[in-house]
Amino acid sequence: MKLSIIIPVYNEEQTVVELISRVRQVKLPKGVEKEIIVVDDGSTDRSRNLILKEKKKYPEIHTYLSIINLGKGAAIRFGIKHATGDIILLQDADLELDPNEYRKLIRPIMSGQADVVYGSRFLNHHNAIPLKTRLANGFLTFLTNILFSTRITDMETAYKVFRSSVIKQIRLRSVEFDIEPEITAKLSAYRLRGAPLRICEVGISYHGRTYAEGKKIGWRDGLRALWCIVRYNLFK
Repeated sequence: MKLSIIIPVYNEEQTVVELISRVRQVKLPKGVEKEIIVVDDGSTDRSRNLILKEKKKYPEIHTYLSIINLGKGAAIRFGIKHATGDIILLQDADLELDPNEYRKLIRPIMSGQADVVYGSRFLNHHNAIPLKTRLANGFLTFLTNILFSTRITDMETAYKVFRSSVIKQIRLRSVEFDIEPEITAKLSAYRLRGAPLRICEVGISYHGRTYAEGKKIGWRDGLRALWCIVRYNLFK
């Protein structure tokens, strides 16, 4: 079995080398092969050069470089297209989430209990999450649950894991941060059409960073996410 790890990158020179190192060092269950896919989305800082240096040291890392910045969604879609693993895991290039939790994230899929796994920041009560983030994510998750008949606690989580056969059947269109609600909306629509799809959550640790430290998602992305949820509900 192979696990494909997709890492979208945009201006993450402070963290990308450490993140790749941590991903490389993760110990997966016996019999699980690791495929690392790094997609640089037109970074304007040193991220691209740092990624190329890592590629030179570790040729097994697959790297794809975009000339221009298209958005996180575009990088994720490109990574999914080129992934060859049985399981696909999304990993942000910052250090907010811990790659050492991969075993926990893929376990429900490997054991046959789930087809999709979300890593929830809100199931781990030790996480110090800013009130603004809790309220915004809580509202978007609540709306998602109402409109798509889901029971999740963290729709905007960056840790989403899929059976490759599931996510590759879904046609994603978003190019920016609205990729997160689009994935959830289309997985839910997939399930509502009668397809056998099991989604579960596991608690994960979270080490949030500030905007001064490089955090990029903002209130405009929240509005895009809201519109995305409503739009996909109308046309589901």
